[in-house]
Amino acid sequence: MPRVFLNFRKADSRWMRDRVYQALVDRFGEGEFFKSGESIPAGADFAEILRRQAAECELMLVLIGTLWLDARGDDGARLLDRTHDWVRVEIATALKAGNRVVPVLLGDGTMLPEASALPLEIAELGRLQFARVPETHLAEGLDRLCTAVGALLPDIGRGPAAGTEPAAESTVTMTAHVSGGGSAYQAARDQTIRLA
Repeated sequence: MPRVFLNFRKADSRWMRDRVYQALVDRFGEGEFFKSGESIPAGADFAEILRRQAAECELMLVLIGTLWLDARGDDGARLLDRTHDWVRVEIATALKAGNRVVPVLLGDGTMLPEASALPLEIAELGRLQFARVPETHLAEGLDRLCTAVGALLPDIGRGPAAGTEPAAESTVTMTAHVSGGGSAYQAARDQTIRLA
């Protein structure tokens, strides 16, 4: 199961969001990250998967660009104020579960929303220490973000990919003929040497 959940608003800073995802996957492996467009199979119950992943992740990265806070629907109402807004639901689910949540500010000028500007159930987000991925120094910012994720989850990317079983150990049997006072040694832990 993916350990890191990427929360984002689809219409917000897409190219930077994609760069963040790719940098993380390149560093730690695809199986460690949940991104709705990449991780939900066709025909699956996306609502159930989103809620479960947000509740069970070890780390949620909330990717915040310039349009994140004030994005509005066709009726002019702010999306974040809707109780069924998925960005809001995912963050609230992770916070309620006690998971670590890190705001990631995309771009040089994006500011962390103040708690008072957020719905009460996710107001805590406005008080959390953020990471920033600036446009002007994108490569360095991506590297700093990956380093921060590695520090928060020290063993990330070191285990078997999600859903895979470790490979079974194979045993190689070798026969050694020892004569004239020689000796035979086991060459490796997966090899058995039988003296003839």
